[in-house]
Amino acid sequence: MKLKYAALIMLFFVALTLPVNAQKTLAKIVKNGEIRIGLSGNQPPYSMKSKTGDLMGLEVDLAKALASGMGVELNMVVLPFSELLPALKAGEVDAVMSGMTVTTNRSIDALFAGPYTVSGKSILAKGSVLSNMKGTEEANNEAYKISFLKGSTSETFVKKYMPKAQAMPVNNYDEGIAMILNDKADAMVADYSICVITIMRNQGKDLVTLESPLNIEPIGMALPAGDLHFLNLVENYLQAFDMAGALELLDQKWLKDGNWLFSME
Repeated sequence: MKLKYAALIMLFFVALTLPVNAQKTLAKIVKNGEIRIGLSGNQPPYSMKSKTGDLMGLEVDLAKALASGMGVELNMVVLPFSELLPALKAGEVDAVMSGMTVTTNRSIDALFAGPYTVSGKSILAKGSVLSNMKGTEEANNEAYKISFLKGSTSETFVKKYMPKAQAMPVNNYDEGIAMILNDKADAMVADYSICVITIMRNQGKDLVTLESPLNIEPIGMALPAGDLHFLNLVENYLQAFDMAGALELLDQKWLKDGNWLFSME
């Protein structure tokens, strides 16, 4: 009983130390009738532009479902990937959905709901290059130029497993892909699904990737640190979507069925 009482006291003092702005996020969303969700807008299949200029993707659909369930308007805020978490911390967006891996370091400054899907790292390169590279051990060579999305777990992956390679950070995947096609980079480390979709979009250009991911990464929704009510609400909706089979349908639509590729910009 004493231990339970002590735990409650501890939770009380922790609550007192939580950021005041973070605790007000959900109340602000309800008051304004709007949720602002940050995303990069150029990370297929999570988010990208259609030929009509509208945003589309797995996370766009999920964001729309969440906003509809909450009874508020959705405002999707497009920012470079590396600026998304700083924008969340500054209160410029209410949440982030951008193919973001749940990591220990990111969880210091944000809460994560989910995961709502999983991914893993792979290597995208021209066939002749990847046949020599094969994996991270061979890629850990100063002769190779490896690109990756700035501020992503791909950057962490390259620094950990390929420290000898020439690191080439990019602001978006289009930059990294162009560097490979123009022989300015040997390979790009990215989510496996992004590598596969890039190959599908660039048929006949000798782009290849590994047969399976190098690791497994949970993808979740980043929320302001300390707003436990907001986290609880989002988790409840994600669980409801999962139980209703909606997450499985999104997975089928965006990760397994490539028909949407014809609608991309």
